[in-house]
Amino acid sequence: MNNYVEAAAIILFGIGFTMLLFQRNLVKKLMGMNIMDTGTFLFLASMGYISGRKAPILKEGIASVEAYINPVPAGLVLTGIVVSVSVTALTLSLTVRLYKRYHTLDIDDIYAISKHETEDR
Repeated sequence: MNNYVEAAAIILFGIGFTMLLFQRNLVKKLMGMNIMDTGTFLFLASMGYISGRKAPILKEGIASVEAYINPVPAGLVLTGIVVSVSVTALTLSLTVRLYKRYHTLDIDDIYAISKHETEDR
């Protein structure tokens, strides 16, 4: 099997997606989202790599395009990591606020308590 990195990326994405769908705990959902992100970044990085080629830094007068890899996937992965960290930080802060208000991280309990609060008004 030559595409073991791509297979690992798809497995990571599947694990994260399953956690996102079936977990009721908000922190576990966030972990699933981060695992999905990791699988996506691994897949993009593996698609951008071509064995035998080097980073696109001109050395020794080689100007042939065939000697270098495409830097766009690496740039996309780095940008995605920055966005993922920002989204994770925001989501964690919102999760802390929800826990302080409802004293639970179970999404069904939060929904039931918030529905009960709106009916009491």
